[in-house]
Amino acid sequence: MDWKPDRNAKKAIYKQLAEFIENGIADGTFPPDKPLPSERNLAKELNVNRSTVVAAYDELESNGLIQRNRGSGTTISKDIWGITKKRIPSWNRYVEAGSFLPNQPVIQRIRKEAVEHKLINLASGELSEDLFPLKFLREITSTRSFIGSLGYDHPQGNELLRGTITKHVKQFRKIETNPSSILITSGAQQALHLVVQCLLKPGDAVALEDPSYNYNLPIFKSAGIKPYYLPVGKDGIEPADLLTLYKKHRIRMIFLNPSYQNPTGTLLSETKRKAILDISSEYGIPVVEDDPYSLTSFTGEEVSTLKSMDIHGNVLYISSLSKIVASGLRIGWIIGPRPVIERLSDAKQQIDFGHASYTQWIANDFLESENFNSHIKGLVKELEKRRNQIVTSLNYFLGDQVEFFIPQGGIHLWCNVKKDYNEMQLLEESIKRGVIFVPGSTMGSKKGFVRFTFAREDEESIHEGIKRFAAALKFL
Repeated sequence: MDWKPDRNAKKAIYKQLAEFIENGIADGTFPPDKPLPSERNLAKELNVNRSTVVAAYDELESNGLIQRNRGSGTTISKDIWGITKKRIPSWNRYVEAGSFLPNQPVIQRIRKEAVEHKLINLASGELSEDLFPLKFLREITSTRSFIGSLGYDHPQGNELLRGTITKHVKQFRKIETNPSSILITSGAQQALHLVVQCLLKPGDAVALEDPSYNYNLPIFKSAGIKPYYLPVGKDGIEPADLLTLYKKHRIRMIFLNPSYQNPTGTLLSETKRKAILDISSEYGIPVVEDDPYSLTSFTGEEVSTLKSMDIHGNVLYISSLSKIVASGLRIGWIIGPRPVIERLSDAKQQIDFGHASYTQWIANDFLESENFNSHIKGLVKELEKRRNQIVTSLNYFLGDQVEFFIPQGGIHLWCNVKKDYNEMQLLEESIKRGVIFVPGSTMGSKKGFVRFTFAREDEESIHEGIKRFAAALKFL
């Protein structure tokens, strides 16, 4: 076969191959009385992965051009014009044509490896199961009767839970609100999606932190939003940078994670918080505050949320129980002006008809109990131990090969690796050695960074994980 794929073309190789074979069937290059090359042989001849040939043959089969026969190989369809043959949809085309974009391949790979293999997980942004308040939650489900309705609940979420969250955010986060200004969501992730989908339109410019969890989220690209980035320093973003972005691009919304930011662990200073709110008020720019970690201060310092300082109603406040109680509860919330909450509530109803009443009941009872406060105190102590361990291990195994900011709360450590290395090769070598992390390019524009999460593993596993990471780095 003289044909070779163009590896520099934007079109996927399997699509190039499918088109070549389709054209060859039409012009007689591949006669109907002879089988097509086997997947293995064709992959070897073209020097491509067998999965590439399989995908090309899947495409051709779904279009009714070829048929696979056990024992006799792949042949051109006898009913190529579709007179009698029933055709299968070209699912690959549908998958690629959807307007909702998939996660980056590297993120998909990390999640797949974390689920399918027993790796030391320094990537997943959640608590380990031993940090969940299982004893307290089991007590709720075993000793108290469920008194709620199993039908559809209030569009904004269970009224009792919204009342409890009102008291919770006043006590722990100094936020004054009321139940009608709260929407219960399936974690903070759904809250973010609702904000983007309902309050912004294609072409709108938004400001995001660099690095940040939001940096490469497909939701912004799917919605046609234009992101502009604010560099994160040791005490957060610079308000002057925000003002410059606004004047240049007419920023429509600001997305911030000001307390123990993901991934840097930085805490936005109170002076900067006030300056950002002043800019928001002067120019009428809404701020979306994502606050998963403000209750996890290792120093005992009380962290002021932006929302608690917001006297004009410019801040949409997002938080959840995922990072401080249990990710599987899927309990998050948005606090904002009532018209906004009603708009987001209407959209959520279209998606899932409201949140599950059973988990709302568990969350309500736990937030109301004295056990919540004792759980948070115990959680912070354990997270601080793990933070200390990862700092010790990085210094021991890597020394001056790395630089990092030591977070005073949260669950992430942002590490600059000074060695010149290939990011994906480092990830693959680490996976081979049984440890996984998040490459920095998925979260920020600067090269040479990785994000380690220290909430998912115990101290012994953290130490072993950094040891394996160091070995992978040394191998490169």
